[in-house]
Amino acid sequence: MALITLGANSGKGKVLQVVQGSSTTQVSHTASYADTSLSASITPSSTSNKILVQVSQHYRIERYGGAIRILRDSTSIFEALQNQNYQIYGDPGTNIDARGYACLNYLDSPSSTSAITYKTQGSRHNSGGVFRTQDDSLYKSTITLIEVVA
Repeated sequence: MALITLGANSGKGKVLQVVQGSSTTQVSHTASYADTSLSASITPSSTSNKILVQVSQHYRIERYGGAIRILRDSTSIFEALQNQNYQIYGDPGTNIDARGYACLNYLDSPSSTSAITYKTQGSRHNSGGVFRTQDDSLYKSTITLIEVVA
């Protein structure tokens, strides 16, 4: 667990900028991770600052399920342990048809002042099921990037 301690008048913990991206584009996922069409870019003002990444990712599963991960540019920074793809799961013995939102939060230390793109990717758990993001383009997913003085 990362803890940011706020010092008196130090400016630590101060929010410098907030960027939000959204998507309503439906994506059907296979067993390999692929982009969900949800992304946002931010340019940190200091290499010591942190970026709080908050994701509200819409999904639909029919049997089985899948997983969502967060990437900084092309590097995965948050995903299910041991690259498992059953983060969102329904009992395969029943006819599950469920929609919901995966809410992910990650405090990143990118150590950069260059533009960074954060995005999500999805992966289906089993070929016998369906895993979609932004199902039927009726649902909106969001990704919010918050630069914080560290």
